[in-house]
Amino acid sequence: MDDSHAIWIEKYRPQKLSEIIGQGQIIERLQSYVRSGNLPHLLFSGNAGIGKTTTAIALARELFGDNWNMNFREMNASDERGIDVVRNQIKQFARTSPFGESSFKILFLDEADALTTDAQAALRRTMESYAVSCRFILSCNYSSKIIDPIQSRCAIFRFKPLVREDINEEIMNIAKKEGLFVEPDAIDALTYISQGDMRKAINALQGAAILGNKINSDRIFSITATALPGEIEDLLNLCMKKDFLGAGLLLRHLLSERGIAPQELLFQCYRSLVLREIPEDLKVRMIDHIGETDFRLSEGANSDIQMEALIARFVITAPQA
Repeated sequence: MDDSHAIWIEKYRPQKLSEIIGQGQIIERLQSYVRSGNLPHLLFSGNAGIGKTTTAIALARELFGDNWNMNFREMNASDERGIDVVRNQIKQFARTSPFGESSFKILFLDEADALTTDAQAALRRTMESYAVSCRFILSCNYSSKIIDPIQSRCAIFRFKPLVREDINEEIMNIAKKEGLFVEPDAIDALTYISQGDMRKAINALQGAAILGNKINSDRIFSITATALPGEIEDLLNLCMKKDFLGAGLLLRHLLSERGIAPQELLFQCYRSLVLREIPEDLKVRMIDHIGETDFRLSEGANSDIQMEALIARFVITAPQA
């Protein structure tokens, strides 16, 4: 089958637990379950794009072999988050017998933290009633949104964000197979824009590769509509100098000509401020301004006015020279 037009995040999805990078201790624990041929209910938590779904599928492949998809079902709780999906679809799968010689099946429930509290209570009973024939793997971004009775029934695995070395390893592996030359500064750019999300890094690489096989940081930032870290520093420096006009011109350049989303620009300003060496009380006030602007944007306020207002607050907050 021709995969020349395949989405790279699927084309290069690891098929075995041993191929998954950046989660060493978690993989070792799961491999011990494979060797024993059994496993408890599992709860995977962590940010998006760090391997939770891939790990669940790889675990099922190694447990069930060639017929793994007959005893494995993936569902997304954000599609249908009410109690009916638990009573009908989930319960129906859990109660049927495993295929072949397998002693149990696996139901992988992605974004389980999207389930309502009532649906989670019903899920708890289903997990309890059909534990012999079906194991549940729940995946979520925030384990705190999963009710305690479910958490206590699961072995909890907390996936950590991928670091630069992990992203570099995967990107260089893909680049070798695709015939790309990825410059070192492009790896730094992919690490910066992805924030540990391998899916985002691979998607950015594929987008950049469409324009040519030589990948540098400028192309990565351009293809992802992300401001360069230096541009964010320039914006904050102008605010610190109380140059409202200059900061406003740069802001409009980033939003209008570069097409950077206001929320993305806010997050980049926040990341820069956290690392910036300025007095703590000044840092606290500026981050508070970012939080207020983010809330107003989420409530539907005009983005141009709010971003200009944020710059104005930064200028007012900056100390006198």
